[in-house]
Amino acid sequence: MKIVLASASSRRKELLKRLTGNFEVMVSDFDENSVEFDGNCGSYVMELAEGKAKNVCSKLKDSSSIIIGCDTIVFFKEKILGKPGSIDEGFHMLKSLSGNEHKVYSGIAIIDKSSNKIIKDFVCTRVIFSKIDDKRIKEYLKTEEYKDKAGAYGIQGRGGIFVREIHGCYYNVVGLPLNKLYNMLSEMGLNL
Repeated sequence: MKIVLASASSRRKELLKRLTGNFEVMVSDFDENSVEFDGNCGSYVMELAEGKAKNVCSKLKDSSSIIIGCDTIVFFKEKILGKPGSIDEGFHMLKSLSGNEHKVYSGIAIIDKSSNKIIKDFVCTRVIFSKIDDKRIKEYLKTEEYKDKAGAYGIQGRGGIFVREIHGCYYNVVGLPLNKLYNMLSEMGLNL
């Protein structure tokens, strides 16, 4: 059985290696803007993850494949904080998160191409930031670590210094909740 990760994220690739080294990566070109946010973060990230997985599934010739799609968002004050489009946007995101709690949601969708079985689920982690002064935010932004990160920080990198505490799965905040994924793959009959 071939496992395919439908993601361009190097972090997800690294994390999946903790479960198995036997997988391929195929980047999805699913249009995330085709999914409208209705206020329910859990269903939103699951729908995005499923869209990515189905997109990659449609490109695969091999029918004995398991496709993993995943999507992660940062949710703060009733808004989704995506990847910042500029250094200014990154600054404003981090400034708003300073001293506050936000939630990180990851949706996972797994497709067994041979049976067309799809399972999906999500994880939510609460993250609380310390107060961060403008100088420290600007220093962090110079590292450019923020560029491809929802909420403009990477907990696994230098952005981890902003995090006072987390409640829930750490790996969810990195971008791939390992425990959830492991259990879902087991449910699909994969013995990793």
